[in-house]
Amino acid sequence: MDRPILSDIVKLLTSIIVCQLAGLIGSIATTPAIPTWYAALIKPALAPPNWVFAPVWTTLFLLMGISAFFVWRRRLNAPGVKLALGIFAVQLVINILWSFAFFGLRSPLAGLFVIAVLWAAILVTVIAFFRISRAGGALLIPYLLWVSFAALLNALILVLNT
Repeated sequence: MDRPILSDIVKLLTSIIVCQLAGLIGSIATTPAIPTWYAALIKPALAPPNWVFAPVWTTLFLLMGISAFFVWRRRLNAPGVKLALGIFAVQLVINILWSFAFFGLRSPLAGLFVIAVLWAAILVTVIAFFRISRAGGALLIPYLLWVSFAALLNALILVLNT
């Protein structure tokens, strides 16, 4: 197998696995709270059924991994690549923190604060990725849209339960 192709395969798989692991780490806080605390919350009419979240997030983490790959394959010493991937890593950590703030702490208020920071971090990541790879930036748009929706849900849950 050609060396650059093998390198791309490794980068793609690594990117996807790292993003899926972020989702798995977040689920440590989320999963136990769903049938107990989250089930007892008053939720807005636009809240999707619980079964929707796992496939949506799995798909979004897959798209995030592919997106990161498109940027990473430009070579780390290319202008802006290290910075863009650093910003991406920060938003990935913030994504995990949201699960622990909202579900782990059982705090829609803390969740709302974290998701606002997450939304801004995703926007900065999208911009940084677009400068390097149009495909990489475009693949993050569904993530930004979903987190926008999640922020609205988070805010409505806060209002309905205070």
